[in-house]
Amino acid sequence: MLEIILLVIGLIALGLVAAIISYYNSFIVKRNRVRTAWAQVDVQLKKRFDLIPNLVETVKGYAKHEKSVFENVTKARAAMMQAKGPADLAKADNMLAGALKSLFAVAEAYPELKANQNFINLQNQLKEVEDKIAYARQFYNDSVYDFNNSVQMFPGNLIASLLGFKQEQFFRAEGEEREAVKVKF
Repeated sequence: MLEIILLVIGLIALGLVAAIISYYNSFIVKRNRVRTAWAQVDVQLKKRFDLIPNLVETVKGYAKHEKSVFENVTKARAAMMQAKGPADLAKADNMLAGALKSLFAVAEAYPELKANQNFINLQNQLKEVEDKIAYARQFYNDSVYDFNNSVQMFPGNLIASLLGFKQEQFFRAEGEEREAVKVKF
């Protein structure tokens, strides 16, 4: 009889160990998906970051007296590079979006600039990158949602807290980014 009790206790312990290992591996996979998704957001932001100086230089050639607009774009671009984590990046991204709106407003005042093929090409590239950024943010937030559910739901929450897994931050739009964008070309 004692052997059967020990066997049952051993099987229960083995089952618990197997469940903990399974949950641990699941948390690792989901956390890595979140990190990969964040890296994809970062890649797309880098593409936009690299595209902006070309856009600014093209506009500068036509609008030399709009110095403050160019300075704001440069400051916003620098803030993007210094951002740490989704919250800081969202603030910096909001600042850059406002600066780019001003840049395109300046371009509106120069019909010959709006007709410039280089400017049109840069606008199209920026639109493509913005679409990719939006998709990458969405994928990141979906990955965070999946991971956070795993970390918060029973019994995963017990195992997650035992193993040190914490919730991840969502990428959230702030201030002006929540408002409808009005850009004219």
